[in-house]
Amino acid sequence: MNENLICPLAQALDIIGDRWTLLVVRDLLQGKSRYNEFSASSENIPTNILANRLKRLIEQGLVEKQPYQQRPIRYQYALTDKGMGLLPAVQQLVLWAQQHYPHCRDVPAEFLQRTP
Repeated sequence: MNENLICPLAQALDIIGDRWTLLVVRDLLQGKSRYNEFSASSENIPTNILANRLKRLIEQGLVEKQPYQQRPIRYQYALTDKGMGLLPAVQQLVLWAQQHYPHCRDVPAEFLQRTP
């Protein structure tokens, strides 16, 4: 995170402005919580990028991880309240894309009706 950015949009983009980060956030918003679930997404995020994005989201306080298995240790991930605050922005991006790019697949109505 660049502490010198004054523009709120520039600050937000510095944190979540790349393709992969928002797709991980999308997956978390849709209920995925484990590494193998993220890596199985249709966008085929490379594992090194997935690990990096999860780490960055944790460092920014948007995601937390908890162990669900001890040997070997494995983690599940969840959005924090700060991360859940991204839901309206992601919903609006989905609606915008569906309006202007009709070839996009529909998103379940439940996702668009969710509240943080």
